[in-house]
Amino acid sequence: MRGRSLIELSASELGEILARLGARRYRAGQILDWVWRKGAAEYAQMTDLPIALRDGLSEAVPVLPVSRELARVSSDGTRKYLLKTLSGDMIEAVAIPSGERATVCLSTQVGCAMGCVFCASRAAAGSVRNLSAWEILGQVLAASLPGERATNVVFMGSGEPLLNYESVIEAARAINDPVRMNLAARHVAISTVGVVEGIRRLAGEGLQMKLAISLHAADPALRRRLVPAEGRWPLAEVLGAAREYSRRVRLPVTLEYALIDGVNDSPADARALARLAKGAGAKVNLIALNPVPGGRYGSPGREACLRFLGLVKGAGARATFRNPRGLDIEGACGQLRAKRKRRRA
Repeated sequence: MRGRSLIELSASELGEILARLGARRYRAGQILDWVWRKGAAEYAQMTDLPIALRDGLSEAVPVLPVSRELARVSSDGTRKYLLKTLSGDMIEAVAIPSGERATVCLSTQVGCAMGCVFCASRAAAGSVRNLSAWEILGQVLAASLPGERATNVVFMGSGEPLLNYESVIEAARAINDPVRMNLAARHVAISTVGVVEGIRRLAGEGLQMKLAISLHAADPALRRRLVPAEGRWPLAEVLGAAREYSRRVRLPVTLEYALIDGVNDSPADARALARLAKGAGAKVNLIALNPVPGGRYGSPGREACLRFLGLVKGAGARATFRNPRGLDIEGACGQLRAKRKRRRA
């Protein structure tokens, strides 16, 4: 069983460790302030603590339940981190800076069992386990630079968040907690293939988080080919749950749609997607399929994507096209798979 990390401790528990190290208990508040207010992921960053105390704490308890193994930096500024949990599992998190915004994309499971045919995480399906709330939350701090605070958090890395429901909600509440990250729930988004019972349960949590559905096809038969979870959670039920979520949380749901050359990018697909989005009161977020090693599908190209966007909007649906970030470091949507073989940044 893995040990605990600093971010899992209450102030009184940390105070007990400090007392054993011969330090004053008041330091607990100081240390926790370094973590939650200043984003410190290492004791070395806590510069107003005595060096001897920092060394003692480093031996007693790690700051985070995940540690950086390797990092890669994209030409567009996106950063991808290979992280190691205290139990030795490997996961990936991505930091996406954009002006004054800093978005962190979190993994919720080790591997993914959903088997979406165009996603690199499918290769890790055999090693799936749920991450704890603290392993999820620790990724936010591990993926942030000193002095950098996340302004947006998205549960869109490896894994299906709503199949790790309890840990994801606990992490989301910690992100929202004024004593911890103090990030408004509307700056948090959860992406799901459509776990119907999870969507309905999420609607009752009282958290105004954004919800994204990994759709990728408006036709159930085609969607089942691309997203095998369609067989377990049919599209009609997914959209019904999405409408309920939107009504109760008072936020539109986003339909994520990766355009695949010759598969789901025809004018008929665009019209069907627009009808479906309007019926669900949802927004559409289009992306070009991102390449994965050994993948058998391709992207239709930017111009074709923009034509598809025009057709969807022309049919009366709200839609945007999202430019990829981190393509050159395999950090874009669908590219995460936690391979150990990486070049150091």
